[in-house]
Amino acid sequence: MYKSFFKPILDFLFAAIMLIIVSPILIITAIALTVNNNGNPFFLQKRPGKSKIIFRIVKFKTMNDKEDEFGNLLSDSKRLTSLGKIIRKLSIDEIPQLINVLKGDMSLIGPRPLLPEYLPLYNETQKKRHNLKPGITGWAQVNGRNAISWEEKFKYDVWYVENISFKLDIKIFFLTIIKIFKSEGINNQGEATTKSFEGNE
Repeated sequence: MYKSFFKPILDFLFAAIMLIIVSPILIITAIALTVNNNGNPFFLQKRPGKSKIIFRIVKFKTMNDKEDEFGNLLSDSKRLTSLGKIIRKLSIDEIPQLINVLKGDMSLIGPRPLLPEYLPLYNETQKKRHNLKPGITGWAQVNGRNAISWEEKFKYDVWYVENISFKLDIKIFFLTIIKIFKSEGINNQGEATTKSFEGNE
């Protein structure tokens, strides 16, 4: 009952209220990134949601579009701006995803939506992470975020899918707040961003 009825209602109400509360932060960040990026402050990217249905995730753009001499984008570490680092550290880049929650693409809490090219790489157990809507935060995020291996993330994701409850969501919500203030697990050690998933060994 909670998963199919109460959770979607709570998602919508909380996302609507939070968008109103954080609107000053959204406006200030959008203006700052527009100036810093010389253009669009938002980043839209295709991601697979529940049942692997593709949607466009909305985030603040923390990297520029600089290319090398051959027209290829530079590495993430070279494109991540100083302002972008601050925004990521405070997890402000995730706030626009509240729009995805309002649209019904995402939930507040669930497995993080990853890249479409990862879909063929999952094993049968890992595919279960798509049995629920993806979330802005989740069980893997409060248990290491980007500082743990892909295999560990997927184990946490599947465990959440199999054990979802209102009590667990409340626990994840408050643990997320603690993680944000401590700025824990944002990246792998020595990496500007998390490494790509290349399949199971």
